[in-house]
Amino acid sequence: MRTILVTGAAGFIGYHLSLRLLAAGWRVVGLDSLNPYYDPALKRARLAQLEARPEFVPVIGKLETPGLLTDLFAAHRPARVIHLAAQAGVRHSIEAPRDYVEANLLGTYELIEAARAHPPEHMLLASTSSVYGANTAMPYAETDKADSQMSFYAATKKANEAMAHSYAHLYGLPVTMFRFFTVYGPWGRPDMAYFKFTRAILSGETINVYNNGRMRRDFTYIDDLVGAILGLAEATPGTAPVGDHDSLSPVAPFRVVNIGASQPVELMAFIRAIETACGRTAQMRMLPMQPGDVPATWAETRLLRDLTSAGMDTPLATGMQHFVDWYRDYYRI
Repeated sequence: MRTILVTGAAGFIGYHLSLRLLAAGWRVVGLDSLNPYYDPALKRARLAQLEARPEFVPVIGKLETPGLLTDLFAAHRPARVIHLAAQAGVRHSIEAPRDYVEANLLGTYELIEAARAHPPEHMLLASTSSVYGANTAMPYAETDKADSQMSFYAATKKANEAMAHSYAHLYGLPVTMFRFFTVYGPWGRPDMAYFKFTRAILSGETINVYNNGRMRRDFTYIDDLVGAILGLAEATPGTAPVGDHDSLSPVAPFRVVNIGASQPVELMAFIRAIETACGRTAQMRMLPMQPGDVPATWAETRLLRDLTSAGMDTPLATGMQHFVDWYRDYYRI
């Protein structure tokens, strides 16, 4: 049985990914800090399901703890690493930027240092569509320049890409960075808009709709995202690009890949999908754009399709119904 390290294993994406890896026969070492950025009880509920599997090895601790990751690499010698743990959230990064320095910058430094000492076959690190920042040409392509981040959160994730590239070049570490586009689904994050909207609609409260509803997002269903990550885990960067659109570095086994549905949805249409799934009508308060936010996202996914056979085709109505059904069951509504 081969070992894989998943950081952020009790998080939304880490939980779903770890379940799929366990089902595929991997031994999963799952690191998580269970921090209180959102309800730790939800994280513990996810973790409890993973801990029920004998092939899952839970580790509770912070990425940035000096030596923690080096010790984990030395003890378990993971063949692959999927780094999902991070301090997330655009608006929280305005309020508490130090959290992002510690978790995203120091934490990722500890990870790549551990990998330098005990090299895995392939490392996959999470980035975000937010790194495209002020770019206006769409869809966003991995080969686009991305130097105008509009939040400190996005800036730390772009820094992670640069940090990982330097280690890929210096030490020959194969690295794939994936840029997520607005992931949603069961067991999701309570700080995300769809979670907040569902809670408010089911309780008869008013939802805040920013930029007066003139937003578009490339929503990505969790099962599709996990399938894409698993496919990319098998696509270790080498020296031959798959085409002119490949982001493969000319000096390192390193590439960046978008993971999105490549089907941007108007915010009002997204709200209507939640209303339909809930069977209720939303009460809306229209507000201006929030600081650090962007009006639209849209993933170019040719590279993802070239590297994997992952299908990014779950209809929004289907995915949202799955989420609302889970929400009603989990919160007994």
